[in-house]
Amino acid sequence: MIKPDPNNIMIICAHSDDQIFGPGGTIAKYAKEGKEIFTIIFSYGHFSSPLIKKEIIASARVKEAKDVDKYIGGSGVIFLGLDENKFAEQFKSKKMYAKLKKLILEHKPTRIFTHSHDDPLPDHRVLNKLLLDTLDKMKYKSEVYMFDIWNLFNIKKQHHPKIVIDISSTFKIKIKALKMFESQQVALTTLLWSVYLKAWLSGILNKMKFAEVFYKIR
Repeated sequence: MIKPDPNNIMIICAHSDDQIFGPGGTIAKYAKEGKEIFTIIFSYGHFSSPLIKKEIIASARVKEAKDVDKYIGGSGVIFLGLDENKFAEQFKSKKMYAKLKKLILEHKPTRIFTHSHDDPLPDHRVLNKLLLDTLDKMKYKSEVYMFDIWNLFNIKKQHHPKIVIDISSTFKIKIKALKMFESQQVALTTLLWSVYLKAWLSGILNKMKFAEVFYKIR
C-alpha cells in the first residue's frame, strides 16, 4: 500500500485559474510552511476565448498557470489537455486513468483539493466524480476536500466535515495571483467580488480576517 507523504498536497481542477479562485490562499500558506503543492489541470480552457485559435489560448494559459504557480509557491503544474464539456468521454478514450494514477503515485499527496460535486458548472461536477472514481479504483487513501467557485454559499454541504484555513496573511497573494491570469479578464470580472466576499464572511464566521473553507469527502 502506498503511504501518502504528509508534506505533499495536490490540487486537481478543470481550468487554469480554478486552483487560485478556490484554494489560492491555502496554497500560498502551505507553500510558506514548506509543503510541496502540485497542480493538475484537466483542460486548457480554450472555450473561454472562442474567437482565438485553440493552440494560442492554450499556450497563453499554460504560461500564465506556470507563472502563477511560481509566484504563489507551487511545485509544478501539468495539463491533461482534455476538451471542455467532454471530460467523461475523453478521460476514457485518452486513457487518462493511467496518467492520473501515475501522477498521484508519483507525488503521493496526503491531501487533495478539488471541485465540489454540486458546483453549477458541469465540468466541475464531472471532474469530481472522475477523481473519486480514480482514487477508489486505485485504492489510494488520502484526504479529499472540495472547494466552491460558483457557489457563494452552500448549505447542502453543511453535513460534511470541514477544515477552515486562515488566509489572512496570504489573501493579498491570492488576489495578485488571480490578476496574473490576463487572458481571463471576463472570469475575473465576474468572480472577483465573490472571492472577497467569501473570504471575508468565512473569516468573520471563524474569527479570522480572511479564510477559506473546504468540505471533506474522503
